[in-house]
Amino acid sequence: MTSGSRRDFLKAAGCAAAGLGTASLLGMRLPSSPEPEVIEMRSDALGARVWFDPIGLHVQPGTTVRWIARENVHTTTAYHPDNDHHALRIPDGAVPWDSGYLVKPGATFDVTLRVPGVYDYYCMPHEGAGMVGRIVVAKAIGPGTQP
Repeated sequence: MTSGSRRDFLKAAGCAAAGLGTASLLGMRLPSSPEPEVIEMRSDALGARVWFDPIGLHVQPGTTVRWIARENVHTTTAYHPDNDHHALRIPDGAVPWDSGYLVKPGATFDVTLRVPGVYDYYCMPHEGAGMVGRIVVAKAIGPGTQP
């Protein structure tokens, strides 16, 4: 190793230790965080039909799921006793969520799912119309697998 390349190497290593973005100094690209899985909250023009698209996902632990309201007003709300006293239909130890009302088209809500199991969720104003969904994280276990 020549003294110039050795000096460049030591400089880069020092920057790395200091957390100063060595990868960009060396022209390397770091892997970006994965894009979230997207579920759209949909409705026909009259609001008579409502649905999640897709209605179900299979993901790995640590995956972020992003709901996007496309039309109408929607929520994404975990089936959990904390949410309007619903039955528990997410894994024990998982954090329940409730997006609140997503009013504007394009509004989003994100959740990162870390605990393996079945997560069932619904849209608060449209649950009676069947606007429900399911996410399986790793494998189908937990209260959501019960009839």
